[in-house]
Amino acid sequence: MTLVLAFGVVLLVCVSLSGVAARTVLSTALLFLLAGALLGQGGFGVVTVDPDDDVVVLLADVALFTVLFTDGQRANVRALREGWRLSGRALGLGMPLTMVLIAVPAHWLAGLDWPTAFLLGAILSPTDPVFASAIVGRTDVPLRLRRLLNVESGLNDGLALPFVLIFLATAAHRDSGLGEVAVELVLGVVLGIAIPATVALAWRLPILTAEPRLQALGPFAIAVSLYGVCHLTHANPYLAAFAAGSTLATMDKMAAEVFEPLGDLLSEITKFAALLVFGALITPDRLSHLGVGGWVLAVLAIVLVRPAAILLSLLRTPLSGPERAAAAWFGPKGFASVVYGLLALQSGIPNGELVFDLVAVTIALSIVLHSSTDVPVAKYLRVEPLDGLPGAKPPVATPADH
Repeated sequence: MTLVLAFGVVLLVCVSLSGVAARTVLSTALLFLLAGALLGQGGFGVVTVDPDDDVVVLLADVALFTVLFTDGQRANVRALREGWRLSGRALGLGMPLTMVLIAVPAHWLAGLDWPTAFLLGAILSPTDPVFASAIVGRTDVPLRLRRLLNVESGLNDGLALPFVLIFLATAAHRDSGLGEVAVELVLGVVLGIAIPATVALAWRLPILTAEPRLQALGPFAIAVSLYGVCHLTHANPYLAAFAAGSTLATMDKMAAEVFEPLGDLLSEITKFAALLVFGALITPDRLSHLGVGGWVLAVLAIVLVRPAAILLSLLRTPLSGPERAAAAWFGPKGFASVVYGLLALQSGIPNGELVFDLVAVTIALSIVLHSSTDVPVAKYLRVEPLDGLPGAKPPVATPADH
């Protein structure tokens, strides 16, 4: 109950300050992270959690699934088809480059052997839709940039998993089970398409009608059912969530639109809860033994590696200079890396704890930098702050998205 009370109090404070946070570098995500660090064992000791606690894995898993399902509904089949050229470059070239460019300094700066260094690169290669949503969710940001970040962050979590498992098995000197992983990925996509498609077709029957106040619960029920089926069948829940959101938006646009306000709120709640618990894991003891090399590696992964990889992958594309720069910068690390880092920690490999600590520091630094720069990035793209907030300027007409 202490954790529940702490979450309620911090949520109340952050909601009360959210109007200020939406227009400044202060962010609600950062507030929850700092609150977790202050309330955790490294602070006042109010909240006590360990990396291997079930609540850590569960909250990270649910937060990522919820956001992927919600963001998938912003990427119907038409949007995927129109934006695939840019997203394909980010996934097919930018993601492998990120993996390699993190592994090399991880070997030399953090002293990891090559399999473990590439494991760290695979864990930190996906971007997180939880924090990318700060840009993706803003309709005043150019459409093609939003689609690029949305599809990239929605798919790279699941695509990174095979590499994580391969390098994890190599570091542990055991079989990777790649065939089983491939089945799980394919099964996730199949379930993510089949379940919402079946329900959407059933909803077309005259007898199946929902009263208006309950309509938003239909997509929510699909998401809950899909989450349960994925974990019972060991299908990849992340690819399933994004595929399900996209399928629902394609086959039942009205259902997706009705669910959007509820989905956004659920995403925020699960994100905040996971951030509070994750912040409680960031203790001075966990940070003190990393050394200079570990801190330099974390900074390089965010400030140099991601921008370089994406800028290279987006060369000779129709994106403008500001859009390309925003895409290169806004590659936040988040809950997928938490889940994969916990796999490394619990695997028993020699440097598993060091890998998790490096992942935790990189994610914490990413949250601080990325969640506090969405407003400056929006201004850089020459759009206005969100309207309808206390003290906000009236909306200004902008050229149509292209």
